[in-house]
Amino acid sequence: MNRTMTSAMRYRETLTGKKLAAPLAMLAFFALATCIHPASAAAQTRQTDSSDRKIVMRVEPEYPETLKRLYIGGIVRIKVTVDPSGKVETAELLGGSPILGQSAMRAVKQWRYARAPSKDSVTVLLEFDPHR
Repeated sequence: MNRTMTSAMRYRETLTGKKLAAPLAMLAFFALATCIHPASAAAQTRQTDSSDRKIVMRVEPEYPETLKRLYIGGIVRIKVTVDPSGKVETAELLGGSPILGQSAMRAVKQWRYARAPSKDSVTVLLEFDPHR
């Protein structure tokens, strides 16, 4: 009976001890850092301003494998500055998960917009859905 109690106590220590603390802390961080939107499309794009700039070439952002495996998604808002030739000059993360934001900004910096007479600033919303 003493052995059974010892085994049960070891099992309890494993469940409440340091072995699960790091993975649970990571999961809590990712859950708090993102908004989960189950109905949104994977990396769906929307522009929120009245700019007439159309996207001519679009590169899809990579969905970080860890977040996809943990079913963590959300919306990322990025402010994009586009030069007159249509090249993206800057991309600034305005909101959303920092990890999804890094992936989205890498992709957005490769986008090309239609030419225009002046430099424009565009706000882009990218939605990540782990269920797609």
